[in-house]
Amino acid sequence: MGQCGITSSKTVLVFLNLIFWGAAGILCYVGAYVFITYDDYDHFFEDVYTLIPAVVIIAVGALLFIIGLIGCCATIRESRCGLATFVIILLLVFVTEVVVVVLGYVYRAKVENKVDRSIQKVYKTYNGTNPDAASRATDYVQRQLHCCGIHNYSDWENTDWFKETKNQSVPLSCCRETASSCNGSLAHPSDLYAERCEALVVKKLQEIMMHVIWVALAFAAIQLLGMLCACIVLCRRSRAYELLISGGTYA
Repeated sequence: MGQCGITSSKTVLVFLNLIFWGAAGILCYVGAYVFITYDDYDHFFEDVYTLIPAVVIIAVGALLFIIGLIGCCATIRESRCGLATFVIILLLVFVTEVVVVVLGYVYRAKVENKVDRSIQKVYKTYNGTNPDAASRATDYVQRQLHCCGIHNYSDWENTDWFKETKNQSVPLSCCRETASSCNGSLAHPSDLYAERCEALVVKKLQEIMMHVIWVALAFAAIQLLGMLCACIVLCRRSRAYELLISGGTYA
């Protein structure tokens, strides 16, 4: 019965190591997704420390490849030293992922205040030229999120760009996709997006942080199961060794 228990635990552990390899790829993908998305919205949220959780989960993803290899070798060879190392590394990674979750919540709470300050500056410096980074960022956000202005399209009337152009129109990125003849004129507000960009940018950035948080929590749970199975194998193997030395019967 005891040997059967060890075999079952070893099977689960090997399966979990295979999951770790898959998890490593997913973690690296999520980290890269955060980096790419942040690059699209960095003008609206200039706190680079927000990328710390993404950096950490990419590092954890890379480490999980190594952990999976150590775990498989240690399980197949029934190495007590290897399994102990496996458990210790998993514990460290688990703690790291808990830190990622905490940081994710901290930066998620900061998003609204940070965006509120940054978006005012971005819209103020808009000049309508494609080479300008702030202008590209503004047009990109308005097209992607289907919004116009910080709170609504009338915000454009307070910008230097609007006053200089003197054509009573907003950027073409404010035009609805269904309005084929839209030229940004305020005389036809029905052709313009009505959503406020600030709220949508905040929502998008908070969604990104939630992706990081949920991924970290999911794999932290898997790692707990991995540590439990490794400990079971270690304990049963130690018990079997002690009974073998003492001449007892392994139950």
